[in-house]
Amino acid sequence: MSFIVRPADTKDINQLVDLAKQFNLLNLPGDKKVITQKVETSIQSFKGDLPKHKSEYLFVLEDIEEQFVMGSSLILAKHGSDEIPHYFFKILKRNHFSEDLGTGFIHQVLRFQLDTDGPTEIGGLLVDKSYRRRPEKLGKQISLARFVFMGLNMDRFQDRVLCELTPPLTEEGRSEFWEALGRRFTGLPYQEADLLSQTHKEFIQSLFPEDDIYLALLDSKARLVLGRVGEATKPAQHLLESIGFSYLDEVDPFDGGPHYGCKTKDILPIKNGKFTRVTEFKDPKFQGRKFIGTPGANFRAMVVACDQRQDEIAIPSKVRDLLEIDTDQEVFVSPFDTEK
Repeated sequence: MSFIVRPADTKDINQLVDLAKQFNLLNLPGDKKVITQKVETSIQSFKGDLPKHKSEYLFVLEDIEEQFVMGSSLILAKHGSDEIPHYFFKILKRNHFSEDLGTGFIHQVLRFQLDTDGPTEIGGLLVDKSYRRRPEKLGKQISLARFVFMGLNMDRFQDRVLCELTPPLTEEGRSEFWEALGRRFTGLPYQEADLLSQTHKEFIQSLFPEDDIYLALLDSKARLVLGRVGEATKPAQHLLESIGFSYLDEVDPFDGGPHYGCKTKDILPIKNGKFTRVTEFKDPKFQGRKFIGTPGANFRAMVVACDQRQDEIAIPSKVRDLLEIDTDQEVFVSPFDTEK
């Protein structure tokens, strides 16, 4: 089977809705109206028609033989602006010492922060349940393809990249952290508040406490999930860590999920990638696996066996056709199995 990563198109909307309904992602919900809007925004973004803080790139992974969209991922070019800030809790330590008692404590506190010049954010990572655990590592393909696109278009993104990982939730989808903190300050249930925050942010800054919040005062269930990664999200966590991301000591103000980040230039698929000219060799040896991405609004990316020599690369003619490229064209080549 052959799989290709490309920008989402209007013809993908119904399949994307079906895919999103298998999961429960707030940044890619199974709602046709929302996904239609995201696809339309993405098309404009790939064309370069939107400013950075409004650009959103939606990628799909397609099973070419079945003409079936079975994966997705997303890039928000800039998450946090004067218009819509990026909100989070920073986890800090505060020392307290009593001279009378001769003893002290180091307390962890949450400090509410906002960023009006925020990072690039990645999200929307989905793989159809029937395609999981395949040898092609399809989740890794649709995840890393985003960084291949970034490597091709560094000027479109911020100098740091953020990923908000999902924490453990109850079987009913409730957040223990939100129940212990956010609900007491907003009066809203978790799902309603998180959904509202996708389009309206004012209530967060207006209602959340400005002073430090001592973790020792929170319910033990809330402390237990703070900064933790849910079981279903751990593969994504491990992949991010393998390419340079690390925990930022920051958490989501709604569910306490951890924020992972990395400088854009240090993300390994970008750092170890290079622009390479497509050519033909007399006796090519197609071996190994490399990620190849094509420039322009008609972005295409595939994991392929190839023959790379210095600044030239040969790939099978069938692959060139699928990527819609010719010889002498420049592409971005990144090792697929790159790890720290």
